Amino acid sequence: MLNTIGALGEFGLIARLTAGFPQTDDVIIGPGDDAALVRAGDGRVVATTDLLVEGRHFRRDWSTARDVGHKAAAQNLADVAAMGARPTVLLLGLAAPPELPVDWVDGFAAGLAAECAAAGAAVAGGDTVGAATLTIAITALGDLGGVPAVRRDGARPGDVVAVAGNLGMSAVGLDLLRAGLPGPDPCLDEHRRPRPPYREGPRAAALGASAMLDVSDGLLQDLGHIAAASGVAIDLDPAALRPASEVEEAVARLAAAGADPRRPLDYVLAGGEDHALAATFPASVRLPGRWSIIGRVDAGEGVTVDGSPAAPSGWDHFS
Repeated sequence: MLNTIGALGEFGLIARLTAGFPQTDDVIIGPGDDAALVRAGDGRVVATTDLLVEGRHFRRDWSTARDVGHKAAAQNLADVAAMGARPTVLLLGLAAPPELPVDWVDGFAAGLAAECAAAGAAVAGGDTVGAATLTIAITALGDLGGVPAVRRDGARPGDVVAVAGNLGMSAVGLDLLRAGLPGPDPCLDEHRRPRPPYREGPRAAALGASAMLDVSDGLLQDLGHIAAASGVAIDLDPAALRPASEVEEAVARLAAAGADPRRPLDYVLAGGEDHALAATFPASVRLPGRWSIIGRVDAGEGVTVDGSPAAPSGWDHFS
């Protein structure tokens, strides 16, 4: 019986990773050839790539293989949606120790497939290699359907700032794991399996969003990218950023355990790995239910909270 990927071999591993994935009309030729052939009906392709390194982005004692599969797909598919595109295809790179159990690969593939299905995407192929550290590389593609891509540099004074998705839950979930504390389960789940609002990206584009991005490094830091690229200032309304009750409960548990947590609002503003969408819209746009207005765009520069300067904070990829 083959219990490790080293015994399974490269082609057996690739077959195992790509079996059972949802296939869509976007994939003309899938796994099995030197390269995939995918349809690009728009004539343009939105493309993004991301890495997950064990010990840096996930831990196998905190997350199941299926959790890691969901997360690997979600953080890439969210970037596609943030451009206003419909996710279509994933390409997978897996570098792993030969002793990695085959069962882990099966769980990872199941999570990846489930998240692709939720976003309407398919896996078109990939590659594997032996390595000392388990590392996952994902490339995601998307289709704009004939509409302009929504960039970071289109915000204008007078626009409103809005978000779709959860803020702060993933980061406080990570702190709970670090402290070895139980629940609230929604916070732990959000860290392990983020739930980006994929369909809200194309919907925002259709509504005329002037700028948009995926909130992955913290709301303040990511909105700072929009402010800098657009040459504007953004002011956030703290009353519109009330933390979820689960975040407040998690902070209370951390404090009771002596873990010295941040304030609930700090998790919302600078938590990271939320994979919500943040966008700016002309003030005249009527926003659908999943979008909540949290601030406004003004002349100037930087990001403020209720008019007060906000210190840059959020995820640092090299700290």
